[in-house]
Amino acid sequence: MSAKKIDIKQKILVSALHLAVAQGWEYTTLRDIAEHAGVSASDLYDAIDDKNDILVILGRKIDKEIMGDIDLSDDGATNSRDRLFDIMMDRYEALNEYREGVVSILESFKHDPKQAVISMPHLCKSMGWMLEVSGIETAGIKGALKVVGLTGVYIKVLKVWAEDESADLSKTMSALDKALERAEKAANILGF
Repeated sequence: MSAKKIDIKQKILVSALHLAVAQGWEYTTLRDIAEHAGVSASDLYDAIDDKNDILVILGRKIDKEIMGDIDLSDDGATNSRDRLFDIMMDRYEALNEYREGVVSILESFKHDPKQAVISMPHLCKSMGWMLEVSGIETAGIKGALKVVGLTGVYIKVLKVWAEDESADLSKTMSALDKALERAEKAANILGF
């Protein structure tokens, strides 16, 4: 991908999140985003298909940031559940940079749940990556169920994160730990 295209996508992302805070995600149009970002309609069309693509750009940006900090040559000293916990906390911490915009988008899902449903495939892909780099297998039916389970955990804890304004995200950390523990127990009961 060319540097120009990356720069345009970054402008679009920053503008979209700014507008989500200023006027609400549900009221932000593609035209608003193009005007605020200072990009042409043609460049906007070339960079994204719809507003959901902006969420994909944000998700991939967060994922890439997290992936840059992962040491795949783990010596086995950390179990996969602990690695997953750390990676997921890194994800919530990375989202803090975009907190106001993300919270606005989450609020808009209450009024337009279709947008949340449309974004699920991309979120599931991301959660698949989180499992894989944690050392947790995602192949087959069991793997698909693990991805769906982690996606549920992520969404549940994301609601806590949206309310957690502490510097150390202690409420988020506690909610994630409990949710992962429940998911792990359920997986064990089901023979995963």
